[in-house]
Amino acid sequence: MKSGFICIAGMPNAGKSTLINALVGEKVAIVSWRPQTTRNKILGVVNTDDAQIVFIDTPGIHQAKNKLGKYMMQSVASGLKDVDGVIYVLDAAKGVREEDEHFLTEKAAGRNVVVALNKQDAVTRETLFSVLERLNAFGGVKAVVPISAKKGENLEPLLAEVGKFLPEGEKMYPDDMYTDRTMRFMAAEIIREKALYLLDKEVPYGIGVHINKFELREDKPIYDIDADVVCEKQSHKAIVIGKGGEMLKRISTAARQDLEELTGCKVFLTLYVRVKAEWRDSDYLMRELGYDVKDLKD
Repeated sequence: MKSGFICIAGMPNAGKSTLINALVGEKVAIVSWRPQTTRNKILGVVNTDDAQIVFIDTPGIHQAKNKLGKYMMQSVASGLKDVDGVIYVLDAAKGVREEDEHFLTEKAAGRNVVVALNKQDAVTRETLFSVLERLNAFGGVKAVVPISAKKGENLEPLLAEVGKFLPEGEKMYPDDMYTDRTMRFMAAEIIREKALYLLDKEVPYGIGVHINKFELREDKPIYDIDADVVCEKQSHKAIVIGKGGEMLKRISTAARQDLEELTGCKVFLTLYVRVKAEWRDSDYLMRELGYDVKDLKD
């Protein structure tokens, strides 16, 4: 039996969260077309016939512009520590960019790295071959596996490649456990995902979610969930609520459907919109919203 940790890293919008969800077979990370969607390290557990692979999904690599950004980049650095291997997700359509090259030559030096060349179905064979040829120049890359995370294509060869890096050892998590995150955490992420999807322009980047109440009724299989959708400006609050409360209602309806699938129960969801100015630069407010910033370095 083998078991170990594999970090999933890459640029924003490369498809990391889509990949971990496809590998695990459950929704453990929210997905959005917007960059910088993932803000925390998230574990996803995959069991095969002879191994348990614990994947660590990390935020997209970017230049931090506030304390939340610094927190996200420290999550990447932390995710790379003491792992047995790394899957670097690269968007085939965008090719090998300067940031990818920096990671593969500097950050990944001395590590077991497999490149998952994502969105292979969206490019021509010529483009795919060109990117593969470029990646072959990086001596530290152990393998390159073209995949489509969205369609779940070619994931078995990817698992086989990272399985080579795992040491012998017993399972670290029970067979029925697929993530280390609580349902309370997942509820906040699902609400944020729907806000990211439905809201436009700059508003989503300043959105945070705080769960005030997450309770299962004693007499009925019903969850009562109350949450604050936090934004940074009064003008953003008006956008989140929408005319006659229409936008907030759409976010709530979309989130409730996913929450009922997550919990297997009926959900009564109540959302409030709060303004917390510049919360992304406040240690106190970030902690209040669930970001563990105690080790955040300036």
